[in-house]
Amino acid sequence: MTGFLSDLVQYQGFFQMIAVLGIGGTFQIGFQISTITYMSRHVKAFINETWLERYGYPIHQDNLLFLWSITVSIFGIGGLLGSSGSRYLTVKYGKKKCLLCNNLLMIVAASIMGCSKIAQSFEMILIGRFMCGISAGLCAPLHHQYIGEISPRKLRGFANSTSSFFWSLGKAIGQISGQRELLGSQSLWPMLMASCGLPAVVQLVTLPFFPESPPYLLMHKGDQEGFKKAIRQLWGEGHHQAETDDIMKEKATMKNTKILSVLELMKERAFRWQLYMIVILTATVQLCGINAIYFYTFEVLQAAGFDERMVSYMTLSVGLSELLASVVCSSIIERLGRKVLLRGGYLIMGSLLAGITVTLSLQDFYFWMPYCSLCLIILFTVVFGVGPAGATVSIRAEIFKLSCRPPAFVIGAVLNWMGVFVIGTTFPFIVERLKHFCFLIFMGVLFTSGIIIHLFLPETKGKSIMEITEEFNKLNFKKKRIPTQNRVTEDYNFCTRL
Repeated sequence: MTGFLSDLVQYQGFFQMIAVLGIGGTFQIGFQISTITYMSRHVKAFINETWLERYGYPIHQDNLLFLWSITVSIFGIGGLLGSSGSRYLTVKYGKKKCLLCNNLLMIVAASIMGCSKIAQSFEMILIGRFMCGISAGLCAPLHHQYIGEISPRKLRGFANSTSSFFWSLGKAIGQISGQRELLGSQSLWPMLMASCGLPAVVQLVTLPFFPESPPYLLMHKGDQEGFKKAIRQLWGEGHHQAETDDIMKEKATMKNTKILSVLELMKERAFRWQLYMIVILTATVQLCGINAIYFYTFEVLQAAGFDERMVSYMTLSVGLSELLASVVCSSIIERLGRKVLLRGGYLIMGSLLAGITVTLSLQDFYFWMPYCSLCLIILFTVVFGVGPAGATVSIRAEIFKLSCRPPAFVIGAVLNWMGVFVIGTTFPFIVERLKHFCFLIFMGVLFTSGIIIHLFLPETKGKSIMEITEEFNKLNFKKKRIPTQNRVTEDYNFCTRL
């Protein structure tokens, strides 16, 4: 505890920037994902009222469901487009400028959605949701890259895991705000929809006081003075020779090396297994069953005999459990390591899904069985938050060199948003056909991913990017001769005065 407090004092600029990036980053995405659930009945009623006023007859039920599904899924389409352009914008303008402009986009989108009821236009909700998706798709990879690049080595795992904390915090705040007593009422739902602009305002006002990523300033801008100033502002006046040496070594290996494109990265043999890990981790997050868990929480509580109002409150326990678990993850990730949290998390979650399948199958026969299901569901979200949620983000940020991070994050983000869209459109049909036995599919994915992680993913805790790359080279080249980097002598004298 004393060590953490001393780090909090020394690295106060770093911790402040984590908060600013988190509020305008994954917090905002988690908030939007959770609040849309509470606006379902209000938005459907608004579409029906608008249609009736325009055309003189109520909208057909199939058309209403289609418009609602488009309202939900268009967020994922926007996210796909936003993430696809993140590499180009990051390389050309830097992460700080991109985030500031992205905040303006989110504020405009929130204003459009907030005015939709006054303007009697449900099309404004579609436009706003699409713009929000573009903003979310752009800010997610920028957030993860920014955090990874400003982190000192000993706090790197903690810093990367904070993105899952802000994600969970956003979902929890969204669930609380969506209650009928607050902004989830018939009259206030436009304010709930527009409130996603508040985090963007906070980041827009505060981010200009913080520096651009130090590695970006040194490697791409060649700004040594800006690099030193950024290091001092973020990490204090202490001795940071180890971190600066890591950055200089990476800069040496990047001599005459440009930022790779997505296609060039996919063709490059030296990063093949890193890409495999990105694909596996992203697919596992989408197919681990966490979305199904949130879906079945309502059914389990209703089967236990709770009324709809009480169910709405009790589902908060699931979101709050994930939030508390993300706090635990941030505190233990540097002790246990990423590989342990991923492997152990996947195996425990798979076992819990097996138990949930059994209890859901028996809940009609025993009155106490729904309570067992609820306990297992909460435990599942806790394990997800403690393990895979934070460790996945950390691994993504740690296994690629700076020249590969922008295209790598584009690939990961595109896969993630494609998964959001595909799962969002197919999951209702899967549930309708398989019911709670759909958990068996997720269980198989978790066990398979756990075995792959155990066999092939190297531990990244406490290692520099060059050490991690050497570990992956053993997989990428196996018995073939590993290409050696040109040795470039760098002058470190300016670093020792930081």
